[in-house]
Amino acid sequence: MTLTAPDLPSEALPRLESAATPLTFAAPAGVAPAVAAWVTELAELTRPDRVEWCDGSQAEFDRLTRRMVATGTIEPLASEHRHYSFLARSAPDDVARVESRTFICSEREEDAGPTNNWSEPGAMRETLAGLFAGSMRGRTMYVVPFSMGPVGGAMSRLGVQVTDSPYVVASMRVMTRMGSAALEALRPGTDWVRAAHTVGMPLVDDRGIRRADVPWPCNETKYISHFPETREIFSFGSAYGGNAILAKKAFALRIASVMARDEGWLAEHMLLVRVISPEGRRFHVAAAFPSACGKTNFAMLKPTLPGWRVETLGDDIVWLAPDPDGGLRAINPEAGLFGVAPGTGWATNPTAMETLWGNTIFTNVALRPDGDVWWEGMTDDAPERLLDWRGEDWTPASAEPAAHPNARFTVPLAQCPSVADDWDSPAGVHVDAIVFGGRRRTNVPLVTEARDWEHGVFLGATIASEQTAAAEGTVGELRRDPFAMLPFCGYNMADYFGHWLALGERLRGTGRMPRVFQVNWFRRDEDGSFLWPGFGENGRVLAWMLDRVAGRLPAVDTPLGLAPRLDDLPLDGLELQPGALERLFAVEPAAWRDELDDTEAFFARFGERMPPQLPRQLDRLRTRLGLD
Repeated sequence: MTLTAPDLPSEALPRLESAATPLTFAAPAGVAPAVAAWVTELAELTRPDRVEWCDGSQAEFDRLTRRMVATGTIEPLASEHRHYSFLARSAPDDVARVESRTFICSEREEDAGPTNNWSEPGAMRETLAGLFAGSMRGRTMYVVPFSMGPVGGAMSRLGVQVTDSPYVVASMRVMTRMGSAALEALRPGTDWVRAAHTVGMPLVDDRGIRRADVPWPCNETKYISHFPETREIFSFGSAYGGNAILAKKAFALRIASVMARDEGWLAEHMLLVRVISPEGRRFHVAAAFPSACGKTNFAMLKPTLPGWRVETLGDDIVWLAPDPDGGLRAINPEAGLFGVAPGTGWATNPTAMETLWGNTIFTNVALRPDGDVWWEGMTDDAPERLLDWRGEDWTPASAEPAAHPNARFTVPLAQCPSVADDWDSPAGVHVDAIVFGGRRRTNVPLVTEARDWEHGVFLGATIASEQTAAAEGTVGELRRDPFAMLPFCGYNMADYFGHWLALGERLRGTGRMPRVFQVNWFRRDEDGSFLWPGFGENGRVLAWMLDRVAGRLPAVDTPLGLAPRLDDLPLDGLELQPGALERLFAVEPAAWRDELDDTEAFFARFGERMPPQLPRQLDRLRTRLGLD
């Protein structure tokens, strides 16, 4: 058994049957015995009133949304503005991922590493058993079979989530290939990830007394626990985002990163795009950016450079595996977009705004009097009156923002105007370039190419961004986020670096290895103004990178890596401040001293597990900068 119910008196656990609502555990015909047994085990532990096996149909989704409208969990938006769309308002204490309550329960603490919260598996199972016991009394348990990647694809993986939240079920239908096809693929002997979730608010207590439900049930106690060796996830107490939609960060990154290590592939926090040159050549680029670094804008880039086009393949997660012909082949394992609303607007990302015309679940945004939604950054001017994310009256004079800073939209990727026609192909695409980026005022140039794969891993391992808000820490302070995976790597990050290095050795000599680049759109002048305009102009930098991939341009060797000859950047029609281009690529050794010391301290956290190649790369950089 995955969890064992604690010893409780029999009267504390209601009978499996009720005269009013018979409880059946019967699975649909043909369900793999292991799946049926696991669901039965969890139902016996959590004691729901009923069990529903989800088929992913439109009729099922309609029933769920009607049910949530009736309970106040969501409200429909005006159809003339947002076709078949809804607004959800979460509880004020359930608004974001809770990293402090996220655990890697590996058998050995050192396998979780210093950047993860570790818990001994036996102790965590005991804790979870106590919390899950009776946690679904009075509620429905939904069984959600799903596929990450197209069902049956060679790079796809299967999972089953049980949950007592219809909001989670509706979100899973958007974000995954969920339902009957995935269940049919779960044949005996097929590997699958087990994901159990409860909001932790039973409607019937252990004395049989029923209490009223609330629109957004959750619990002050929260656990998001991952068992990497057994491929299990248990989430308690939250109904929000990555805490509860377990296919996303929990499966597709934390558990999948361990699967990828064991099986020889990569599960990465990256976007995936196809870039088409004026000559019609197609390139594929995977890019990793920490939060607030323009990731979604890159995924939906509209290049200003004539003749270049970008098609969206994915905005958040990419799985990459060695291609039989050499190099890496990639898929986006998700089927939807789960984006941050604030900051997304007609001026910054019109493609994203066009995607949200309908069939969207908005969470914690503001509501306009006409039944449409609004958030900070959507338009230049705020409406004169709104209901804010708490459902309270709001005007532009209000002290608090109208939308929560982590407000979200959940929408099918297929609606994105820039989506590639073959985004859902199980074959995936061959990756030509991997890009790492961060938000840096100084030091890091506009674009740098790695000298080789090992140097590229060093660039990914040293990605850092400056804090942009006091709530995150000291403004301007560097936050390390290697590969943009710091919160999402399911095992020791030193071993993760080693896995990247080992994969490079496997691909060496194939002639099809991706080129690796680092970018920084955010370098500033002494007065604080941006030196680079960003947004659609980033396509100019992308064009230089892909010209390098095509072998059309030479590069200049600098202490930090390979850089463009300034005349080779396609800048026609772009007006920059005098001297801005030179400052975008300036390398000032003295300014790097503290950063290299900080990098050395970061590497030292991993002790003897740190691959020696990366400290050697650091030493070489010191030498090239004249700082050794």
